[in-house]
Amino acid sequence: MELRQLRYFVTVVEEANVTRAAARLHVAQPGVSAQIRRLERELGQSLLDRSGRSVTTTEAGDAVLPYARAALAAADGVRQTVDEFSGLLRGRVGIGLVSGAATHEFDVVSVLADFHDRHPQVEIGLTEDSSERMLAAVRRGELDIAAAGLVDEEPPPGLALQMVVDEPLVVAVAPGDPLVAQAGQAGIPLAALEGRPLISLPRGTGLRGVLDRACAQAGFRPRIAFEAASPLLLIRLAARGLGVAVVPELPPGTAADSGLRTLRISEPQPRGRIALVWRADGPASPAARSLLERLRAALVPTAA
Repeated sequence: MELRQLRYFVTVVEEANVTRAAARLHVAQPGVSAQIRRLERELGQSLLDRSGRSVTTTEAGDAVLPYARAALAAADGVRQTVDEFSGLLRGRVGIGLVSGAATHEFDVVSVLADFHDRHPQVEIGLTEDSSERMLAAVRRGELDIAAAGLVDEEPPPGLALQMVVDEPLVVAVAPGDPLVAQAGQAGIPLAALEGRPLISLPRGTGLRGVLDRACAQAGFRPRIAFEAASPLLLIRLAARGLGVAVVPELPPGTAADSGLRTLRISEPQPRGRIALVWRADGPASPAARSLLERLRAALVPTAA
């Protein structure tokens, strides 16, 4: 019995098709079929039922499948352990990144590029998605690390975090907007946004969750006129007079370049937070653990 035969068997079961399994394994289809038949002869049992449109497991195949997966996982663990001792990192690391986070002040891209230069055998898979979906993916183990927006300061259940951005939310409005006249030294009260058409990040993002919760606590429901995934796009929409943009505090000059004024929100003062998030028991692979360590060292928390 060879690990190769077990890998072919497990892949065919996962794909429910020998042709697709062969393509995934980058092996000719006859070679996959021949190795699985050799495994079946050695075990004295048929493992796969090939009579239908999809390949399924026999009763014996069902019983063998968990042991085959465990054997492959153990072999991978041996390789990872040896690589860790030798300082050689390989494998794949899945990273999630909230839209708009890859800015100069939050330079994940440079960290990933430096890590890839040092460890070219590590494949990095970068996903941009909503915070809500990425947190769920980290919890399920589909992502190793995510830079996600948070509604609360505390980590979600089963996850650990390091806060990297913690800044007040602001509104961006035209200079002649009535909110400018209402603004005091601390900004505008949140209640001043009641009934105004707002431009915000979509549901599922940390910033939107913060805004929805703050408005609920203030006793009103925000009137969302437009949603967009990028804070800079929100600014552009506000500049065209389509509403009041609610965004994280912007780099100096960003709003002014669009002809807008930014005002802080007070009473209460909602804050936009982005954190590195990973499973509480730590990333599984040495490569993911090494990349997390580099990200934590490079992305120093910022607050305003």
